Amino acid sequence: MTAGGSLKIYGAMMRSMDAGIGRVLKALDRSGHRRNTLVIFTSDNGGERYSFNWPFSFQKMYLNEGGTRVPAIARWPGVIPPGRVTGQATITMDWTATILAAAGAAADPAFPLDGVDLMPVCTGVRAVYDRALFWRITGFDAARVGSWKYLKDAKGEHLFDLATDPGEKTDLVKLQTERFESIRRQYHAWASQMLPLPSPST
Repeated sequence: MTAGGSLKIYGAMMRSMDAGIGRVLKALDRSGHRRNTLVIFTSDNGGERYSFNWPFSFQKMYLNEGGTRVPAIARWPGVIPPGRVTGQATITMDWTATILAAAGAAADPAFPLDGVDLMPVCTGVRAVYDRALFWRITGFDAARVGSWKYLKDAKGEHLFDLATDPGEKTDLVKLQTERFESIRRQYHAWASQMLPLPSPST
């Protein structure tokens, strides 16, 4: 076996995952719980080196779109219309709020959630709306406000319009200076409330 995996191994993993998901869905059908179960399929962050991330740039462990965009599929027969697709910007923490709302529960007010309930958008009750989302890992900072993306990496600070440039190829930082500074300020206001990142291991 090749150290670190291979395309063949990756393909086998995907087939195994697909078969496993199929067994879960068939079990819901057999048990009669198909129509009262919200099924969510998603991932934690961008694709690995064997993933096909086009048109997005880079991969897992980067804050470019290839490192943050993931598949997200929600199925709830009779609640979410079949085949509905939305361009709503979301983040993993939204699923906690969504699941609580779907179950008729609420978070403890003393511990407010970072995410929002996605069900109104999933069902079509609410139109797509702009969000302000923030990320940071060692060596990278990023923010998305609407379709605009602020990114700081080893090469400097950048601004991209994801509506027209999802691959982050055209840096608009010099053409959209006011927008760049505004989003940059929002990022730093958010980051100032976060705990310090751990120091890189030596």
